[in-house]
Amino acid sequence: MADLTTHGMFRIERTYDASPARVFAAFGSAEGKEAWFSAPNDQWTLVERIFDFRVGGKEQLVGRWKSGMVTSFDATYFDIVPGERIVYAYEMHQDDRKISVSLATIEVQPEGSGARLVVTEQGAFLDGYDDNGSREHGTGLLLDRVGESLK
Repeated sequence: MADLTTHGMFRIERTYDASPARVFAAFGSAEGKEAWFSAPNDQWTLVERIFDFRVGGKEQLVGRWKSGMVTSFDATYFDIVPGERIVYAYEMHQDDRKISVSLATIEVQPEGSGARLVVTEQGAFLDGYDDNGSREHGTGLLLDRVGESLK
């Protein structure tokens, strides 16, 4: 019998030429998050976005791909230290199938005249879903978009 759950962990660091407050706001404000957190518009259509950034608050992003598949990101915030740290857990769905549950930590620290961002994520990939590193790769691409949004 094949494993029904696989686990993965990654850590990605980026340095941005922006203040720690601006980097934190890219994750902790609706305007900041909307500037980078989605799929490319030519491949995906927004269905729903909810952003309630507070401990116990929920975030949801639902989109429909050109293929017709609907993906959803459903998060709950567990720890927020303004300007420094965000800890949240989230589920990912493809259509009606839950594919993963993850714990993510975002840390922002001063670095020279800019800021260093560290994202650490631990994921459980469910019922045979084979991530093959795509979550880490996708997160890296999103963090590149964060950098673009800060320019």
